[in-house]
Amino acid sequence: MEFNQEKPIYLQIVDWMNDKILGGEWNSDERIPSVRDVAMVLQVNPNTAMRAFDHLQSEHVIYNKRGIGYFVEPDARTKILDSEKKRFLTEILPDIFTRMELLGISSEDLHEEYKNHKASKQ
Repeated sequence: MEFNQEKPIYLQIVDWMNDKILGGEWNSDERIPSVRDVAMVLQVNPNTAMRAFDHLQSEHVIYNKRGIGYFVEPDARTKILDSEKKRFLTEILPDIFTRMELLGISSEDLHEEYKNHKASKQ
């Protein structure tokens, strides 16, 4: 995984773990890799990985069964989707709209590009 300098590494690990849940690689009530395994895979300090696990646990995305490991919360996918949608609509989309206005891109242009994008995925 390539990390960028603009966001703390542990939050980038959180995003990576959220993507595993959203993508269906990690399912509800399923055991996930250990802190040490995640640290090895991503080549980060185990303390940094632990910080990501703590963050996700505080957000009720994962839970710990003492002595067994970490598991995905039953409603984790819904929580992540709700959170990511809200972040997209409040933080990312306004920047996109501003950029569209600066570049003279209309909503019709955007709609056409979206249709092309969807068609290319089928």
